[in-house]
Amino acid sequence: MAKVTDAVAQLALPFVEAQGCSLWDVEYVKEAGVWYLRLYIDKPGGVSIDDCEAVSRPVSDKLDELDPIQGSYTFEVSSAGADRALKKPEHFAAFLDSEVEVRLYRPQAGRKSWVGELTAFADGDVTIRTPQGEQTFLKKDIAQVRLYVRV
Repeated sequence: MAKVTDAVAQLALPFVEAQGCSLWDVEYVKEAGVWYLRLYIDKPGGVSIDDCEAVSRPVSDKLDELDPIQGSYTFEVSSAGADRALKKPEHFAAFLDSEVEVRLYRPQAGRKSWVGELTAFADGDVTIRTPQGEQTFLKKDIAQVRLYVRV
């Protein structure tokens, strides 16, 4: 579905930027039999519900006008969130030295989830510093990397 997300990102970007936000990610996924198109936005100081609404209305109108997606779907706009997923190289670059959680497809050293300070990102491989030392995880083993929020 990369074509859908790329097309929607290109379509949405001017509307997102007009609200003083940046486009963090676009997701087109099927959950419980329903397709969801989600825009994740960000801005310094955080995203409010008003920001989401201000982006949602014109983007929704443009999607209706251009109709780039066949079939029905639910459209949502939300903040990237404090525990946002890091997917693109620029995401990793922006959050070097931040605490992240790396979730793996299969356990390594008996664990599928690792928390540590992001120290490097190269070609999809992620290195974090943990109390046990530096750990590097290969792209093929990583299910997801998110910012880690302590409660």
